[in-house]
Amino acid sequence: MSGERARYALALDLVNDEALIAAYEKAHEAIWPEVRSHLLSQGVLGMEIYRLGTRMFMLMEVDSTVYSEEKMARASLENEAIVRWETLMWAYQTPTPWTPVGQKWVRMDKIFELA
Repeated sequence: MSGERARYALALDLVNDEALIAAYEKAHEAIWPEVRSHLLSQGVLGMEIYRLGTRMFMLMEVDSTVYSEEKMARASLENEAIVRWETLMWAYQTPTPWTPVGQKWVRMDKIFELA
């Protein structure tokens, strides 16, 4: 039984290089099984990434009774496959102008909802 769902919107940029962007998209056509298992084990129920130019937008849905940003960050550092994946992804990614030093994907603020 899953707990309450929460949804997060996050942003990150890509290096402005068409070949690198194509390689990044290719890598996401079939993410490594270890990455999928890691995300699911951390309470991630769904994840989508959209791109416009070099800007990426991630929509992540989580089980809020399981997911913790801090816990997932620690688990990521302890998982050799995730460290390798993230190192590879950094070849394609670059922080947005608003990303704090040392961070990667950053949460976006919701400013509107049509209810």
